[in-house]
Amino acid sequence: MSVYLKERYRLIKQIGKGGYCQTFLAIDEGQFPPIPCVVQKLPQQKQTLEAFVQKAQRLEELGKHPQIPTLLAYFAENLHFYLVHEFIEGKNLSTLLEEQGVFSETQIWHLLESLLPVLNFISDRNIIHCDIKPENIILRSPPPTAPPIIKGGLGGDLVLVDFGAAKLLPEYEQLIGEKNTGSPEYAAPEQTQGKPIFASDLYSLGVTCIHLLTHISSFDLFDIANNCWVWQQYLTTKISDRLSKIINKLIEKATSPRFQSADEVMQAIGIHSLLPLSPSPFPTLQWHCLHTLIGSPGALSSVNSIAISPDGQILASGHDDKTIKLWDLNTTKLICTLAGHSQAVKSVAFSPDGKTLATASDDKTIKLWNLNTFEEICTLFGHSNAVKSVVFSPDVGILASGSWDKTIKLWDVETGKEICTLTGHQLQVSAVAFSSQGKLLASASFDRTIRLWDLSPLHTEVGRKFKNCPCYSLLGHAWAVLTVAFSPDGNILATGSDDNTIKLWQVNTGQIISTLLGHSWSVLAVAFSPNGETLISGSRDNTVKLWKVSTTEEIATLTSHVDSVSAVAVNPVAQLIASGSRDKTIKLWQLVQQQVS
Repeated sequence: MSVYLKERYRLIKQIGKGGYCQTFLAIDEGQFPPIPCVVQKLPQQKQTLEAFVQKAQRLEELGKHPQIPTLLAYFAENLHFYLVHEFIEGKNLSTLLEEQGVFSETQIWHLLESLLPVLNFISDRNIIHCDIKPENIILRSPPPTAPPIIKGGLGGDLVLVDFGAAKLLPEYEQLIGEKNTGSPEYAAPEQTQGKPIFASDLYSLGVTCIHLLTHISSFDLFDIANNCWVWQQYLTTKISDRLSKIINKLIEKATSPRFQSADEVMQAIGIHSLLPLSPSPFPTLQWHCLHTLIGSPGALSSVNSIAISPDGQILASGHDDKTIKLWDLNTTKLICTLAGHSQAVKSVAFSPDGKTLATASDDKTIKLWNLNTFEEICTLFGHSNAVKSVVFSPDVGILASGSWDKTIKLWDVETGKEICTLTGHQLQVSAVAFSSQGKLLASASFDRTIRLWDLSPLHTEVGRKFKNCPCYSLLGHAWAVLTVAFSPDGNILATGSDDNTIKLWQVNTGQIISTLLGHSWSVLAVAFSPNGETLISGSRDNTVKLWKVSTTEEIATLTSHVDSVSAVAVNPVAQLIASGSRDKTIKLWQLVQQQVS
């Protein structure tokens, strides 16, 4: 097959067909080097151009989720509509079933825990997938150098593909003259009648589970004479009553006794709900906003990052207007504005001796600044996409940077030269942090993982020569991981995510200590107090929260910001915390230690 679309997409072979949609493996020869992609072909007579464009725009929004393929392009050509999706390297669950045999209970739990948040994400955007089945769930292949993942189950990322049959709500001229019923073997009764609801996807997920547990067609797992499922009679290995009850409620033929939403299933099996939680029962009056830094009228733009110098005297802030501002914390006055980046400044960090400031920007560069003269020392080039995070090591003169090019780079601070590039994340790197001893580096990514890199080899001449940095991955967040911080003693790692949660990890074992629930939107920033007893977090829900680390209880919620809190920092020598926000302000808060002990 040598069919070209838009003079760039070369169709290789057909890999799927359902209803009126055909799916092809293709090569995008408009990229260099050419990359694989997936093309879906839909006849124009089945829907209007307006409806197709609206659907494509909604699918673009869905593609922001790391477990849904990105929609790369959409267009009309030769009396057909075309959707071009990211190609996901891996095996679908139907193939895995053929290769390994029936799934274990642990693997089914992993399937549910991994896909339910995706279905919740889809339904929140008023979309029904309408074709959930093993063939449309792909276990993403890890990169060749991937470290072990500390999690049981299937041992990798599950991706939900093929939204060609998806229904948009409210329904908007979706199809003309044809009911979209999905795959009959997995479709809910109401869906086969052309009336799918959100619970229809849950039914299909349940039927997928019983097929994977038995390796028998669902048609043979239902007793028509007695109008009941008999799938448990075909199990070769007994499963728990708890899992059986969950599955049976997923595959109820009638809609009323079935689970009504993915969030309801998540609550039933103990996965954190992504719905807003009730306000904290702890009082906030004990926390006083000492000062709000706004600069001269109209001078301050959205705050992306803040940091406090090691001596506690200066606060640095990075802004959307491409500038860095330095503030005197004693007088709360602006010291100076540093300009030089050509796009938004997304991260700022002080060197351990307080003499140098590092700044990272969407312009793909890192700059080092002399804090005695306020002049630029040098610019570090090397990343191929926006640099979102930068941090100094505490002892050996290394600077680490994390970028949307999916890499972490290590730099020699004295020479400004790149030491090495750490690769392995499958999506953008959002944050990096050093442990207190500088021998561990944590990186957070949109791929839902955190990697811990052992930098011990770089502390030796031999190690620097070979640049060997082993690592392992932590998997537990449902959505992108946006921020990461080590406790002062290096024993605990805190991570914040788009799934609205904060997780505390035991660094030695990689095990989750606790999940902190309280924010009602993405957690953008986390920081520990100098004694490690308190964790401070900032969120898109406009709040700053304080948590007692030993008990994981929420201590207080600070609510003065009117837009997302993008950054938090703790003064290392005074009982003061700072928060920066998209509302174009920086707030300084009094931290009274005896009230949080």
